[in-house]
Amino acid sequence: MVSQPNRRPRILLIVAIVAVVGCFTAWQFGIRALKGQIEQVLGPHGEVREIRVGLTGVEILDLRIKAQCDTGWPSEDELRAQRILITPNLNDLLTAQLSIDRIHVEGAYIAMLRARNGQLKVLPGLLDTKPATTSKTTNGSDAGETSIRIDNIAIAGGVIEFYDASIRRTPVKLRLEQIDASLGKLLIPDLTGQTAIKVNGTLKGNRRDGKLAIDGAIELVSKDSGFTTTLRGVDMTVLQPYLVQAAETGVRHGTLDLDLKSSVSKGKLRAPGKLTLSDLELSSGSGSFMGLPRNAAVGLMKNNSGKISVKFLLEGDIDDPRFSLNEQLATRLATSLASSLGISIESLAKGAGGIGGSALKGIGDSLEKLLGR
Repeated sequence: MVSQPNRRPRILLIVAIVAVVGCFTAWQFGIRALKGQIEQVLGPHGEVREIRVGLTGVEILDLRIKAQCDTGWPSEDELRAQRILITPNLNDLLTAQLSIDRIHVEGAYIAMLRARNGQLKVLPGLLDTKPATTSKTTNGSDAGETSIRIDNIAIAGGVIEFYDASIRRTPVKLRLEQIDASLGKLLIPDLTGQTAIKVNGTLKGNRRDGKLAIDGAIELVSKDSGFTTTLRGVDMTVLQPYLVQAAETGVRHGTLDLDLKSSVSKGKLRAPGKLTLSDLELSSGSGSFMGLPRNAAVGLMKNNSGKISVKFLLEGDIDDPRFSLNEQLATRLATSLASSLGISIESLAKGAGGIGGSALKGIGDSLEKLLGR
C-alpha cells in the first residue's frame, strides 16, 4: 500500500502565504488611508507636488505651507520641505488616531515669529487652524478632526528664519542654517505632554558664523520647559538689538559666547547664564553700550585682555504683560557688570527709584571713574 504524502507542511505554507498577503494588503490599505489623512491635515494652505505611497510609508515631495495674507506673517511661507518620509506605526495604522513612528525631513525651511507680546508662533496655519466640521461623534470627540501622535521628527540640513517683532517695529531677523534637529512625542492638535527638542546649527553672521546648540523639553500647552542653550563664536553685529538699545553705540565687530540654563514652571522663568564678549569694537563717538558709557566699555575690554564676561540671572512671570525679557536682559547684564567691579547697585537704585534708565546711567558713570576715563 502506497503511503499518502504528508500534507501538513503544504497547508502551513499556504496559510503563511495567505497571512503575508493579508498583512501586505492591510498595510497598503493603511498607507493609502495615511495619504488621505495627510492631505486633510495640510488643509487649505498646504500644497505638495507629489505624495508617493511606498512599501514602508509615505513620501512627500516639495511640501509648502503658505502664509496667510491677513496674519502679518513676515515671510511668504510658514514651511517648505524638499522631501519628507513618514513611517507609520503598523499597529495603529487602521485606527482613528494617526500614529507615526518617525518623520524624516530633508531640505526644510521653517519660519518662526516672536510677536510684539513675546508669544512665539510656529506653523499657525497648521497648528492653530481648526477643522470646519465640529459635529460630535458618539464618544464626544470632534468629527472630522484628525488626531496625530508623532514619536520622532528628524530634520537634516534645514534652515530656520526667526523673526522677532518684540524688539523693534520692523522684526529683527536671525537666520539659522545647517540645522540638524530632533523632536519627540508630539500630539496634534492637543499638544499635550512633554516634547523633547534637540537642535544643532549655524547662526549666520555678517562677518562670521557661530554655532548654536539647544537641548531640553517643553510642554506646549502649559509652556513648562527646561532648556540648555549654548552659543559659540556668534557675530555680535547680528545680536546687538538684544544687547544694545536704539540710542546706544553700535557694534562694528565682536563675537559672543553664551551659556544659558532656563526653566519655566507654572509661568515662572528662572534662567542663570554666562555671557562673554570678545574682540569688541564699538562705533566711534560718544554714547553708551549695554548701559555703560562707551569709553567705560572700551576701558573694561582693555583691562580684561579683550574680553567682557558676566554672569546673570533672568527671573520673572512670563504671563505678566509687564514682563519684558529683552529689557530684563539688558538691565541684568549692566547690573552684573557693575557688581563684578564692586559697585553697589543698591545705592544706585535708591537714587533712581529702581534699576532703570537713571540707575544704568549711574552705573556707567561709576565705571568711568573706576577705570579712570
